[in-house]
Amino acid sequence: MAASTTTTLLDAIKGRGSLHVLSDDITVSDARIQEIVKEGILHAPSAFNCQAGRAVVLFKEEHKKFWDLAYDAAKASVPPPAFEKAFEPRIKMFRAAYGTILFYESQNALDKIVEKVPMVKGAMPQWSEHSTGMLQYAIWMMLCAEGLGVNLQHYSPMADAPAAKQWDIPADWSLKAQMVFGKPAGPRIMAKEFEPVEARLKVYGA
Repeated sequence: MAASTTTTLLDAIKGRGSLHVLSDDITVSDARIQEIVKEGILHAPSAFNCQAGRAVVLFKEEHKKFWDLAYDAAKASVPPPAFEKAFEPRIKMFRAAYGTILFYESQNALDKIVEKVPMVKGAMPQWSEHSTGMLQYAIWMMLCAEGLGVNLQHYSPMADAPAAKQWDIPADWSLKAQMVFGKPAGPRIMAKEFEPVEARLKVYGA
């Protein structure tokens, strides 16, 4: 995949962050975004190379459709005060962006590994979460390197069934997260602060 910027990997890691105020006025092509997601799916690591990661990329009106479904699902399941204070304004904010990537894990792919190596059955759910997290992180960094703003949401399980019906999602795909992207249109909602790294890192033998 040809690089379109000179952003280094460390720059991308440092620059990655949650930007919630986004618009749909982006200059990155749909084809480029699809290429990024394809490369992430191909090259993100997974336990026993099970390749269980799946993604559905929603652009423009399809993106808005997902957040309309999430809005209806939240309104039907969340007490009105909480919906009006937290869910409604946030969902409207996400809807104003350009697109959303739905991240899934294929249970069939995970089960194939368990069939071959039964002793890992208890660990596979955790390893699956590790794998989808790495896939999400890889794509997040690549989108940021293109100048896009990104945030990650978790509207499961309330949005699972409506999304599965709308986009004909295979029954074994389990929805893990929704990555919203668009043009940065406002400051971070929360400042990016860091706990002292000295309290979070131990090194021996150096």
